[in-house]
Parts: sequence; structure tokens; C-alpha cells
Amino acid sequence: MNNLLGENFDKSIIDNKVFLITGGTGSFGNAFTKTLLDEFSPKKVIIFSRDEDKQHYMRINFQGHEKFDRLRFFIGDIRDLLRLEMAMIGVDYIIHAAALKHVPAAEYNPFECIKTNVYGAENIVNAAIRTGVKKVIALSTDKAANPVNLYGASKLASDKIFVAANNLSAKKTLFSVVRYGNVIGSRGSVVPLFRKLIEENKPYLPITHEDMTRFWLTINQGVNFVLSSIGMMNGGEVFVPKIPSAKITDVAKVMAPEKPIKIIGIRPGEKLHEIMITPDDARNTLDIGDRYIICPEIILGSNLIKDTAKKLVPEDFQYASNTNSDWLSNDLISIMIDS
Repeated sequence: MNNLLGENFDKSIIDNKVFLITGGTGSFGNAFTKTLLDEFSPKKVIIFSRDEDKQHYMRINFQGHEKFDRLRFFIGDIRDLLRLEMAMIGVDYIIHAAALKHVPAAEYNPFECIKTNVYGAENIVNAAIRTGVKKVIALSTDKAANPVNLYGASKLASDKIFVAANNLSAKKTLFSVVRYGNVIGSRGSVVPLFRKLIEENKPYLPITHEDMTRFWLTINQGVNFVLSSIGMMNGGEVFVPKIPSAKITDVAKVMAPEKPIKIIGIRPGEKLHEIMITPDDARNTLDIGDRYIICPEIILGSNLIKDTAKKLVPEDFQYASNTNSDWLSNDLISIMIDS
């Protein structure tokens, strides 16, 4: 499996830099922090989140690490601009992972979703520019492409905010986005749910639709993809990894071959298949080998397409989970679940 870090990665991009991770106590934040401390020498890693309980347990988990003294924990909410500005003083890179992510919760609590995912993005941009942060990478989702639910629509709005922010900062602070699919095993994904049901010896595994497909990657692939994107970003790109697809039914069969599956119907706001690059995006999308780059259309003084020798994808191209050319075998599904 491609680790998505890229060949000959320059560690100096990461070493001796100050990182701030919003939503840093989540699955991604924990994994990203561990990679930073295990494999690099950051000057400081600031965990910014609003949940003191999760911060407490994260602090305990990292207490024995030899670089624990480089960790800082900030209680704060991305809805609070002043608190963000205080946390960002002296920061080089921001990894923006904070969001309200559960589709049904966003449908039922739309105002809260917008306050965090859209207004929060605006606050990140304003605070980063005012404090002189060098680079900001915002984590997006496949649900932001052709969104059918509020979560996806709010993340599309967030993506647009971060791309356009390069004009606001005159590119003194660079902003880019990474967009990828389901992180296998992360909190809120189907794998922990299936595992829990299996441990409780439930009579069946619930599947919303027998044909449903998703893009899949491991948490470590997600971490490496963000790290490599920091190194190559010029500001305004949406980075999309080339990752495999699998049917949800195949994941269920690998995890519990003898357990029956029950079709329970698609939930409100749920897609049958996910898409990460739409045909309309294709006009501005580059294929650079291990990933695609959706280039910005409105970044003043920059045209990544003209500046690169890499090729554009075909005009009718789309990158969707059901038409993907790369599919996980049962063996690879098993390996990813256990990784």
C-alpha cells in the first residue's frame, strides 16, 4: 500500500517548526502528533480543542514520550477568534482538523454545524493572517464534492474559504486543503461500529445499502498525505490522494464472514457512492502520480496549471468510489483494519 508520504521527503520542512492542530484530540490529531514526535523533531506541538477530558487522556497517553516536553494543550473553540489568535502566536504550521463531522447530527443541528465548520474556518483564516502563520492545511472530506448533506456543504464552503484566503493574505500565509475518504478504524467510521457489534455477538451487521461504496485509507496514510502536502503546497490547492475503494458489504464480510448482513436503508443525507473530484473540477485538476491536485481558479498572480509540466486529467474525468480503478481485495481490507 502506498504510504502517501512521497519519495525523498525533506524532514527539514517539519523539524524545528511549531505546529498547532485544531481538533487535536481526535483520531487524526492523536496519530499526527505521534508521527511528529516519533519521526521528526518539531519545536513545539500545540493541541487545540474544547474537550478537557480528551486532552487529559491524550496528555496521559503521551506522558512517557521522550519529546513530551514539546507538547502544549490549549483549551479553546475555533468559534472563538481571540482564543485562536492567542494560541497561534509563534506558530509556523496549522493543521485544521476541528469540525462537526457526523452527518445526522449536522442535519438535526444545522446552525451549530455552520458555526463550527464555516465560521470556524473564517476564524482560522483571520487568526492565521494576523499572527503571521506560514502555512495552513485544512482537512476536508469526500462529502464536500457535490454535497447532498449539510456537513458536506459546510465543508465545501470551508474549502472555498481556505482557497480564497491566499488572496486575503497576499500569499504571505499559504492556505491549502486536503480531501480524502473514509479513514478506516477512526472514530465514527463503520469499522469500530462493526467491531463493537461483533464483540457483543449481535445477530447481524447493519448495512444501509448493499451496493454502497467508499474510498478507504488508513490513519497513517492520512497523516503522511498531510505531511507531504505541507511540503509541496504553493497555496490554494486541494490535494486528493489516489486511494482504493471497497464496498461496505465487503468490509462487513471480512470482519465477520459468518454473520448475516441486514439492509436497513440509506440514512438522511447519505450518498450511495462518494466522489472526490467532479467533472467540473476536472478542468483544473492535475495528475501528479500518487495524487491529484485541484488547482485554484481565483488565486491572484498564480496559475499552477501553467507553471507545472504535469498533465491535466481528461475533461470528462471524475474520481468516484464506484468507478475507481483501484479496489481493495479482502486481504488488503483485513490488513488495513488491523493496521
